[in-house]
Amino acid sequence: MSANNHKPLKSALVSVYSKVGLDPIIQKLHELGVQLYSTGGTQTYIEKLGIPVTAVESLTGYPSILDGRVKTLHPAVFGGLLARREPGHLGQLAQYNIPEIDCVIVDLYPFEDTVAATDDENTIIEKIDIGGVSLIRAGAKNWRDVTVVASQEEYALFHELLVNQQGSFNDDNRREFARRAFKVTSNYDTAIFNWFNDGVADISFKHSIHRSDILRYGENPHQNGVFYGDFDKVFDKLNGKAISYNNLVDIDAAVQLMREFQLGKPCFAILKHTNACGVAQRDTLTEAWKAALACDSTSAFGGIFVTNTRVDLATAKEINQLFYEVLIAPEFDADALELLQKKEQRILLKIKSFEVAKRSFRSLLNGVVEQDTDLKTETEADLKLVTAKQPTPDETEQLLFAAKCCKHLKSNAIALVKDSQLIGMGCGQPSRVDALRQAIAKAKSFGFDLQGAVMASDAFFPFPDCVEIAHEAGITAVIQPGGSMKDQDSVDAANQRNMAMVMTGVRHFRH
Repeated sequence: MSANNHKPLKSALVSVYSKVGLDPIIQKLHELGVQLYSTGGTQTYIEKLGIPVTAVESLTGYPSILDGRVKTLHPAVFGGLLARREPGHLGQLAQYNIPEIDCVIVDLYPFEDTVAATDDENTIIEKIDIGGVSLIRAGAKNWRDVTVVASQEEYALFHELLVNQQGSFNDDNRREFARRAFKVTSNYDTAIFNWFNDGVADISFKHSIHRSDILRYGENPHQNGVFYGDFDKVFDKLNGKAISYNNLVDIDAAVQLMREFQLGKPCFAILKHTNACGVAQRDTLTEAWKAALACDSTSAFGGIFVTNTRVDLATAKEINQLFYEVLIAPEFDADALELLQKKEQRILLKIKSFEVAKRSFRSLLNGVVEQDTDLKTETEADLKLVTAKQPTPDETEQLLFAAKCCKHLKSNAIALVKDSQLIGMGCGQPSRVDALRQAIAKAKSFGFDLQGAVMASDAFFPFPDCVEIAHEAGITAVIQPGGSMKDQDSVDAANQRNMAMVMTGVRHFRH
């Protein structure tokens, strides 16, 4: 569309929640001789600036009623917004003494912020904006004649054009503001629907994310990528290059893994392509780092690092010897941060919380699948002993550690653990036997002694072969969900080899 059909603003209706950034707009509109209309608190705000403004009540002939629920919902307002600037519509405006309204500036009640701040239903309901949304939709529908500013986020752009074009807006300007306006109202309606729909099984999929950042590229350089979300709500970015699509996927996996270990002894994890290749807990973070690195020092190169505790200088010196993409921690000592920031490209993230969303979704085929996020973490109370031999207290601790690690490996998955250290892992394999053999081979390749180690599986064993192979490698205890028609075969195999086995009843597939 060509930039034509300039139309100067002669009148504007202003009714906003946020006044931040509004002053220069009001001042410039007044300077340009634009007739201002307003309501309630916005009207009072404009009057305090010493700028003349006409109350909407003078147009409608009605005061604000029902505790402010009804102020602008009247033909005298919406007629001026919706009338096409052509003889038939203008004639009706003149007949009913309705002024044209060339611009509407609105900022809606903060519904999502209110939901985040309170559970009080009456308070939330009162923050469902009706008049504001209606004004936005009316102005956006009539974009060929009306300029609509639909949120505080658009104030800066509007003010820039207002100044540069001296109050005259063209078709391209108005259409862009209308596009943004319907984005605002669709997001707003989705937020309200999701609040009403909380916990209700529904055939509708609706999701709204306001913020977006264009990524350098997608999964590969030939793919474009955009992140829809508020990264700054989760992290303070302290250093490094722009975050990529693959970084985001790995960072998400790292946060979900470390959520399992956020309490307790210092823990360090190393991930590569979303899979944990090193996890360890120790009395100090430096020891945890060294143990995690020892799990698979080859895969650690270029990995994602995450810890549950403050990074000190001693650990930073160790980490700094290896190339990595991202380091995530709740805190950094000042001298540690100074050292780590010397490598300008390395991404350093201070995480604000290890909490993750309760619902997750993924695009598939021509649609989306949505599910509860897998937030189940097994405890000792969840373990059902199924063998004659009971695991020792230390084996029980190691089994629970292994289960946490295994949960965050791609299926089919096996995790081998000893002394609170992931010493072998098999993931993404077409069979569970393949995953186990991969885990054993990896452990041996890095010099680990499997005698006395424990094994976790993300799903049941359909045959006893995994138990048999594990025993041959030196593994003494197994944790698995159970649920196979042939569970007893695996139990029998464990009993014959004097191994301990516990079942959880919870499968942790990760496709």
